[in-house]
Formats: sequence, C-alpha cells, structure tokens
Amino acid sequence: MFSSFKNSSLRRSILASKTTSGAMRKFFSADLPLSDTPFDQVEYVALDLETTGLSAKEHEILSIGWVVLQGDRVKLDSCGHELIKPKEELKGESVTIHKIFDSHLEDAGTLKAALNKVMPVLAGRVLIAHHARVEHTFLKTACLQCFNTPFAMPTIDTMEIERSIFARNNKEAGYGQYRLDAVRKRYNLPRYRAHNAMIDAISAGELFLAQAQHRSGDNPLPLKAFLR
Repeated sequence: MFSSFKNSSLRRSILASKTTSGAMRKFFSADLPLSDTPFDQVEYVALDLETTGLSAKEHEILSIGWVVLQGDRVKLDSCGHELIKPKEELKGESVTIHKIFDSHLEDAGTLKAALNKVMPVLAGRVLIAHHARVEHTFLKTACLQCFNTPFAMPTIDTMEIERSIFARNNKEAGYGQYRLDAVRKRYNLPRYRAHNAMIDAISAGELFLAQAQHRSGDNPLPLKAFLR
C-alpha cells in the first residue's frame, strides 16, 4: 500500500521545495486524503495511457486520458486527453492495438507539455487505473525524464480489486476475465470502444465506483480498503 499516509509528507514537502517545475511543485505540495476517509468522500483521477509497448524503458507514451471523480460521481466535464508526439516512428504492431497513427500526431505536443497539464490535476487526489502498474511505471519514468523528480501517489487498481473479489469467493478467472471490458460486463456497465485513453479512463472510473459499492453495501468502506 502507498505509504504516504504515514511518513511521506515531509519527503513531499522537500521535493516540492527542490523542483523547478510549477506542475510538480503543485503535485507535491497538495495534501493527500486520509486513508480512513470513506471512499465516497474522496476525490480521484481515473487515468489511462496509450503507449507504443509495455516497457517504460523502451517504449513511449502516445496519449494520456483522465477524468476526475468526486466521491461517487464521475465529472465528465473534467475529462482531458493529450496526444504526445513520439521520438520514433510508430510501428505496425503497436498501431494495431492503440489505433493511433502518425497522421494523428502531426500537431501533438511534447511529453513534458502533457505532464504539465495532468500533474496539477493529480495533485491531492487518488489515482484510479486498470492494471495500474503500467501507468505507474510509465509516469515514474516520464517524471524522471522531464522533471528529474520521482512519481508516487495513492493508487487504486481496479484489476487488483477484481482479483481480490475472486480470491475471497474462492473463484478462478478464465483467460481474459480481468480485462477492463470483461470486468465491466460483470457489473452490467455499458461497453465502450477500447484503446482510447480518455474513454478507458472513464471506464476505469465507473468500474471502481461499481466495485466499491458492491463491496461496501450500505456502509461505505474507507479508502484504505481499496488501495494497492
């Protein structure tokens, strides 16, 4: 579990004072929610990345999509989506998955410009992602590359929540049953077109609210019950 609730406030203050980036200063300076706060009284940012591959050391971020959640509401007017111009030409195998072509990226901005927009949105909130390890690894690498600062924040992984539900019920999931669209189907959520960062972010946000309500019932569980 993310340790910020116990001992990282001082470290974040030090990082805020050392960084030359206004976006990262705001990110590190914001107070984080307490872990025992009921989940429906916390602000979140559901986020998704489209990348050229799964290795943050070898591949690049092509787009970042996000949406803010306030308690149990998805704020669609808060949606953001940034395309990022890669350093290398796109290859066929990755294009097949993310459906982003070189022509889509002609007017795209830099990775640093995109981070300057998204980091203030993340400040003081909890990150939601499906298979969050991917988002965490790429954002960590990107922040070091662009600002020479680390990345860390409290995070909820909707895929891991589903794994824990299966484990508690002594069930085994078949192939593909932890995919975002497959999990959403089990909660009777509508099917959206996959592999668009903003749509996938909305999908993950909606899924978390369904999972949290399913686990909580009439008494909302605290935030710490869902943190990875």
